[in-house]
Amino acid sequence: MLRILCLFLLLALPATSLEARESPRPVLVLGDSLSAAYGIPVDSGWVNLLRARLMESGAVADVVNASISGETTSGGLARIESLLAEHKPVLVVVELGANDALRGLPLGTPKQNLSRMIRLALDSGASVLLVGTEIPTNYGPQYRDGLRDMYRDLAAEFNVPLVPFLLEGVALDESLMQPDGLHPTAAAQPMVLANVLPVVMQALAAKRAAKSQE
Repeated sequence: MLRILCLFLLLALPATSLEARESPRPVLVLGDSLSAAYGIPVDSGWVNLLRARLMESGAVADVVNASISGETTSGGLARIESLLAEHKPVLVVVELGANDALRGLPLGTPKQNLSRMIRLALDSGASVLLVGTEIPTNYGPQYRDGLRDMYRDLAAEFNVPLVPFLLEGVALDESLMQPDGLHPTAAAQPMVLANVLPVVMQALAAKRAAKSQE
């Protein structure tokens, strides 16, 4: 009798009560060395700082950093389906393309890979935030402009938010960059976070609003 009563009470709970008991879904960051805290303590990296801020605010329960130094868009595409299945994120932050560009690959390749990653993430029920990059001037203005257009076009095509340049306000300041000139120092990480955090918060708020209207 007690078992039947418990089952009745469970079925009688409103859907919102059941949803509240679901495990909170994390934010997933899929990036390269810029997100993997290359050359600095992992705890000081911008993704770890993001985790602390979001958990402190109660926005999410966790941030999963699936970034790998040297990662390309091809590598990200190869991993994203398993990551989506494992973590079931509410938001996927895609920060890839720098290593493709530094290798001088035709931009059609990373664009196609990023397009497929965005589609897979959206189809899984996650929102997507695309994070762009810049490359040194010696690659020429045509390639640099094409890279910028690639991120803008993808963001417009899929109607997802875009951070145009992760290292805005950092990359041109030598005091904030490691000796290789490509990776920011630990001291620069709060500035990197500042480029991303407002857009992440807006994306999470939009996701919550959309969920409440379902």
